[in-house]
Amino acid sequence: MIRWFKNFLLDPEFNRKRKFLQRISLFQGISRLEFGHLFQALVVRSYAPGEILFHEGDIGRALFILESGRVEISRNTTGGDNSQLAVLNPGDYFGEMSLLDECPRSATAAAMDNVRVYLLYKTELEKLVKHVPHIGAAIMTHLGMLLAARLRSVTDTAPISIASTVKVKEVL
Repeated sequence: MIRWFKNFLLDPEFNRKRKFLQRISLFQGISRLEFGHLFQALVVRSYAPGEILFHEGDIGRALFILESGRVEISRNTTGGDNSQLAVLNPGDYFGEMSLLDECPRSATAAAMDNVRVYLLYKTELEKLVKHVPHIGAAIMTHLGMLLAARLRSVTDTAPISIASTVKVKEVL
């Protein structure tokens, strides 16, 4: 068992993935040893140029972490045209709201090049929270900080507080 664990930690592919993922702000605070648990929760997927990762309106169930290639994020306009919102590069992540709820995607993501992503499904994050709380807490803390910053940027420019317009789902 110790030999397997040692080989796993010294594996060049493990170290390559770990070095890449350690640069992702979402995973700050996760130790080298904990990355083994994180890797088990991630799914690797490749997309060809022009392939759709998800469509606007699809139910979100996973966060995407872009390892290689570029991804275009676009949205349909009221006139029926497609409007480019962003071009994402390696190290960017997107779809993080799906880790908190399962609402429809607000935009479409399409591969511009050959793309390789890591997916973290909401169900896998829930398992991490339950079985490896430190990893789950680190990810959830970062998501909370990210969402707080976005909300502040919206409320700082809004003429009135939007707090009264937000509806929270009741949990029974």
